[in-house]
Amino acid sequence: MFVNVPPPIPHRDPWILSAEKRLSRFMRGPYRIAYFYERTDNSTFRYRVNNMIDVIGAKWPEASASYFTLADGELLDKVADAADILVICRARYSDLVGRLIHRAKRRGIPVVFDTDDFVFDTRYTHLIMNTLDQTRMADEDWDFWFAYIGRIGATLRQCDRAITTNGYLAERIKAFAGLEATIVPNFMNEAQLLYSERIFRAKRASGFARDRHLHIGYFSGSPTHIRDFAIAESALTKILDRYPQIRIRMVGYMEPAGVMLNYSSRIDRHPFQDYVNLQRLIGETEINIAPLQDNLFTNCKSELKFFEAAVTGTATIASPTHSFARAIRPDDNGRLAAAHQWEEMIVGTVEELVCRPEDYIAMAERAQADAELRYGWQNQAEALRQALT
Repeated sequence: MFVNVPPPIPHRDPWILSAEKRLSRFMRGPYRIAYFYERTDNSTFRYRVNNMIDVIGAKWPEASASYFTLADGELLDKVADAADILVICRARYSDLVGRLIHRAKRRGIPVVFDTDDFVFDTRYTHLIMNTLDQTRMADEDWDFWFAYIGRIGATLRQCDRAITTNGYLAERIKAFAGLEATIVPNFMNEAQLLYSERIFRAKRASGFARDRHLHIGYFSGSPTHIRDFAIAESALTKILDRYPQIRIRMVGYMEPAGVMLNYSSRIDRHPFQDYVNLQRLIGETEINIAPLQDNLFTNCKSELKFFEAAVTGTATIASPTHSFARAIRPDDNGRLAAAHQWEEMIVGTVEELVCRPEDYIAMAERAQADAELRYGWQNQAEALRQALT
């Protein structure tokens, strides 16, 4: 484990604002951008709504933006009447959503759909459920997923154009709804980036000093990645047998299961973290793994598991899905592992750390520079202008 990483910092979600304050921020500029999301959370909302609003507020002086939710009720009529553009983020269709879209279109303002996931085409419900390892026996499971995906698709088809995270997902949007999609990647906000920079500077100042353990980290925000983790599981057991100093770090809701239970004494479990202090656990970890199945759903996923690790100076090994294959230059700023290559790639990185740490450090340095340049909040204003005007 890397040592000398800055300690946890007090953190509060900055987007918990009253309706009055959000409306005031929205109304202050000559060009008003309204974001709608069903309810705030620490995942899609943070990346696709709050981070966007922060960039607009800091880097786009003639525009103002704020978010609104289902809980705002009748206030949404006032928002639709004052907006110059309406962005609906991954929302399920309902009477309220339909009324909001209709009111905006009646005024002739563009309505844009934003999504970071392939969750709008019911023709792929079985694929999505299978990928997420969801129960597929009971009628209520099928009812939930068909309703969830179908209602999001209904909202998408009501919009004029779209914003999304990568070209592969943009193609799926066009095939489903006939809409053009602009690419605005997921990126880190200011607080996340500043703390990550502190972590990286501390690692660099110490010469990437480590203790006697070497951690391989799997950072999962939900328990729906069991099938993804299974891709690397066999390789991890062989690595654990081969290297007694290696420990597995699992962060999030997923629990070790199956053969991994045989290595419970060498698995460090951490609960779900806020998005800033998650960077500390990633930064202490030598190798970040991001295995993904290879299908339509997973190729629509963004590369955030790469850049959240890279910005702290931690190396990533990832599956060669669409976004990872475009973000990672093999053996330069990270590594890609096809399903049969996980053991080879992990062993290579472990041996590099132990025998040639200068090569690991050089790769980590390049990855950090890439992440800050391509996925830092301060460099996203132009992409947002193109998407929102």
